[in-house]
Amino acid sequence: MQTLQQLNDGLLLGYQRVSIAEQLTQFPTKLFELADTLEVLDLSNNQLSSLPDNLADLHQLKILFVSNNLFEHLPDVLGQCPKLEMIGFKANQIRTVPEASIPKQTRWLILTDNQIEQLPDSLGQCHRLEKLALAGNRLTALPNSMANCHQLALIRLSANQLTALPHWLFELPNLAWLAFAGNAFSHVEHCDNTRVPVVPLSQFTLGQLLGQGASGLIYQATHHAEHSDEASFSCQTDVAIKLFKGMVTSDGYPADELDCCLTAGEHPNLINVVAQINQPEQLGLVMQLIPPSYGNLGLPPSLQTCSRDTFEAQTVFTWARITYIASQMADILAHLHQNGISHGDIYAHNIMINTQDNVLFGDFGAASNLKQFTPQHLQLMQAIEVRAFGYLVDDMLNLIDNPNTPQATMLRQLVQDCLQHGASNRPSFKALLPRLASIV
Repeated sequence: MQTLQQLNDGLLLGYQRVSIAEQLTQFPTKLFELADTLEVLDLSNNQLSSLPDNLADLHQLKILFVSNNLFEHLPDVLGQCPKLEMIGFKANQIRTVPEASIPKQTRWLILTDNQIEQLPDSLGQCHRLEKLALAGNRLTALPNSMANCHQLALIRLSANQLTALPHWLFELPNLAWLAFAGNAFSHVEHCDNTRVPVVPLSQFTLGQLLGQGASGLIYQATHHAEHSDEASFSCQTDVAIKLFKGMVTSDGYPADELDCCLTAGEHPNLINVVAQINQPEQLGLVMQLIPPSYGNLGLPPSLQTCSRDTFEAQTVFTWARITYIASQMADILAHLHQNGISHGDIYAHNIMINTQDNVLFGDFGAASNLKQFTPQHLQLMQAIEVRAFGYLVDDMLNLIDNPNTPQATMLRQLVQDCLQHGASNRPSFKALLPRLASIV
């Protein structure tokens, strides 16, 4: 993070990345003195409502984040920026997106949590578009021109006003991560799933913060069993509690996540949910406390990888590790789709493993309930998730210690089958299980 004073004093000359958050109401014109070097500009968490007409003079600018500001329109001038490919305007007050506002070379566009009712047809000209976040708007339809966005891998459509998903969406050859809960055809106003008991938050004492994501905060907590009047609720004293944030998150509505998590049912490799908090002012999940021996398999995507995960330096996999992890994941995902749930976020950074590579999987923030889908669309939805699974295995194969074994060759063939452009040609998760079992 830099300061406006540093910029005005000329101390940022030559910088490639600049981030300033000081309640700015006007774009700092001194930034144009960095035009030959500035590639990443973050002006999030200010009070901006416009950008200068000559923004394109920042001719090296590739990434612009202006989230949590006061924009009511996506600025036209963005479309004139010659190298701009990553744009973030999350949590503004944007109502309109003009035809000329989106650069054709855009690779990553974030418009989450605005008031957008319609997207321009010009979005279909963004042939490099890979990641599109639109959750928390007022969209009733998507432009049919987006059928030309063949590179689109991830799209977040949750918490809008869509009445259906267009069929062309399922035909996008690279689509692997799709979330759409909280629309007119899929929204759950109140989660009434009774698979686990409802308990009040007052029965728990919250401890340390264990983690946080787009949809909520996870705390270690202590349950005071002596105050429980729910005979069916039995758990260890120490649990983890996920408390959902607000009304809408980057992935959708908390009620939809709660519903999907409970509808998913029980599986040995799913993080076990033992109770739910379902109060008007607070929704939450009471879960098993994951042993400290578990850690994340991977790291989230970077600005460079866009939609693909990253890993700690020096990470190496054997074919046996990849096969074991992939077998557990395929079994989990077959179980989810059998129960009518798509996960929407099949990534290594959402998978927990211990030193024996035993998997625990959770985080249903991008999950969607498929109960209203036709058999054809159920198959297509699974095919989209199979592609995400293929990327997961491929990411591990890229870090394999010996790529020349017969087992590695079999895994590469499995990946190729999962990544076929024709969704109907991809294997189901159930069909993948015996193939993985045969790799020995």
